[in-house]
Amino acid sequence: MQLTQLLLKRAKSKEILVLMESVVSGHKYIQRRERLADKIEIIKFDPYIQQMCLYRERKKVVSIK
Repeated sequence: MQLTQLLLKRAKSKEILVLMESVVSGHKYIQRRERLADKIEIIKFDPYIQQMCLYRERKKVVSIK
């Protein structure tokens, strides 16, 4: 049984989808990043306030291959 679990164990994916949230308005969107990379902080256009603002990574959504 232990050998079967080892053989069926899936390899970790190289990329994940993370939830990005605006510091100013709370607008959210999903972005892709490498699993081993640091957390993301990006300056991007916020449609709620019609200006550029800082987005920070909030949480991991899902792993992708």
